[in-house]
Amino acid sequence: MTRRVYKRKISRRAPRARISKKPSRIGAFFHGLFSMERNKVRLKKIFRFTFRATILLAIWGGVILAAVIAYYAYDLPDIKQIAQPGRRPAITLVADDGTIFKRYGDLYGKRVALRDVPETLVKAILAIEDRRFYSHFGIDMWGLARASYQNARAKRLVQGGSTITQQLAKNLFLTPQRTAKRKVQEMLLALWLERTYSKDQILTAYLNRVYLGAGAYGVDAAASVYFDKPVRDLTLLESAMLAGLLRAPSRYAPTNDPAATMRRAETVLTAMVDADYIALTDKQRALASVAVPPRKPGAGGDGQYFADWIADQVIAILEKEPQDIVVYTTIDLDLEREAERRLDAVLASPEAVAQNVSEAALVSMSYDGAVRAMVGGRDYAESQFNRATQAMRQPGSSFKPIVYLAALEAGLSPDDMIEDAPLKIGKWMPRNYDERYRGMITARQALIESVNTAAVRVMQKAGMENTISTARALGITSPLEHNLSLALGTNTVTPLEMTGVYAALAAGGRAVMPYGIKEIRSRKGKLLYRREAMTMPQTVNTQAVATLVDMMQDVVRYGTGRRAGLDRPVAGKTGTSSDYRDGWFLGFTGSTITGIWMGNDDNKPMKKVTGGGLPAQLWHDFMIYAEAGKPIKPLLEGILAPPVEETRQDGIGAFIRGLVN
Repeated sequence: MTRRVYKRKISRRAPRARISKKPSRIGAFFHGLFSMERNKVRLKKIFRFTFRATILLAIWGGVILAAVIAYYAYDLPDIKQIAQPGRRPAITLVADDGTIFKRYGDLYGKRVALRDVPETLVKAILAIEDRRFYSHFGIDMWGLARASYQNARAKRLVQGGSTITQQLAKNLFLTPQRTAKRKVQEMLLALWLERTYSKDQILTAYLNRVYLGAGAYGVDAAASVYFDKPVRDLTLLESAMLAGLLRAPSRYAPTNDPAATMRRAETVLTAMVDADYIALTDKQRALASVAVPPRKPGAGGDGQYFADWIADQVIAILEKEPQDIVVYTTIDLDLEREAERRLDAVLASPEAVAQNVSEAALVSMSYDGAVRAMVGGRDYAESQFNRATQAMRQPGSSFKPIVYLAALEAGLSPDDMIEDAPLKIGKWMPRNYDERYRGMITARQALIESVNTAAVRVMQKAGMENTISTARALGITSPLEHNLSLALGTNTVTPLEMTGVYAALAAGGRAVMPYGIKEIRSRKGKLLYRREAMTMPQTVNTQAVATLVDMMQDVVRYGTGRRAGLDRPVAGKTGTSSDYRDGWFLGFTGSTITGIWMGNDDNKPMKKVTGGGLPAQLWHDFMIYAEAGKPIKPLLEGILAPPVEETRQDGIGAFIRGLVN
């Protein structure tokens, strides 16, 4: 078979040049038309997808939001009722001169209508707290955004975004704790309040319920506490001061830091100028109108230990019938402040520092037992433990007058001779402070020099049971052990207890019950309690007391208490416990009884501090002020008149039980 061979024909022609094909105008028109159609289709698809995605997200977002709201709303309080919140009954303490010096509990003022609140106060609050109050819906989104920005910028909380409505919601229904849950609930409640009540109703509720420090709730209570006037009489400056308390009531309270109060008030006035509520000249006149309101006597520290002592006593009344009460007390605020100053000055002295003395207590009272001053420690802010009423300490030799009184009743004479020589009772060997023995000395000299061995022998003469009975008759209620070391004050007592004993001696042996409450009334004036004047029973022999007081005057004239001497008759006794753990001086003039204790809370020894040293010095310094301007009175004046029927029993305890029964 013949195979045909085909040869590919190769063209030798040159390639054709490319010719640009330009569409005609009609072609271009139809081309663009078809392109637009394709874009529209594409856009429709994108739009449908976006729309469907948005709807889906909205639905799921709504579901999630509803779930969140349901979660946070699940345990919301009952918002259908705005009832008076549970609160502690208010206890208002009034000093002997009529000055209110302390409040406990929650104090609510009279409910005031918005029309009765000064316009200056309303504007001050709106300027510093919520300028858009009348325009927002309960949550100020702009204010919230601004606060968030400022807080993020400062990297700490410097501004709050809460509206007045939110603050009211928190005050009415929520706890003060700061959590995300509480904030969401606060917003939900704010929206409900705005939907349910008018703006004026919300603002009125806020003004009547907001906390403004010092236990005061509402502007009326605050006006009374800080300025002693009704809210309608507040000046522009006073309004600015109250408005300034809203951010930090304790820090800016006039009774706490007057300078900080004025700085904050100036900030509020500046905000009022910025909001066009007042003119700049109004601000300047307000700042120049009055000085910082005077700090109320007793506020911010004066009499705190005394106030706590009184408050503890009235709790029983409030437990039976919870209500606001006013307690009229015996405290002399001038004397109290002087006691605090003198005590702090002595403890801060180089001598006290060198001798390792860190704490002290002072109690001063009149002859009937009315406590006029009480300092329970060096710094109430540092320690609220009241050493005057709660510290159980060994009285040391300040207990010896009780021992000597029991012996005088048993027939001892001041001139009787007592042996000062080494003494051993079983394994116990009492020693004298100065480690020396004087031989035979008089009972008077033994008390003047506070001789320990002689005191034990005196108690042996008086008898253990008689000594304890005398202590009870004079007002000792603490446990007393039946052993001879009792003569040296080894059993523990409180400074208030011991001062009461010396008050009974000053009264010639009549029972004296220390007290601080004269009268208690309800806030509406109803009398709940009044301490009636009464003749206290004679619990020990009057003549024996007179003899003892004469001996105790010699303790101050010639003995261990010389540092306490004044320009008038003084009877007193020093006390030092073992290893110098306690130092005491207790004594009295013709009008005042005062007791001093010094030591350390941890019971560590002081460096050779005796009752005749720093305690006697503090007693002397305080009593100079307490006796200033008073006539010089002899001790036991009018006491040794016709004898009274004596009732031994167990002194004050039996007397009180008799009254109760």
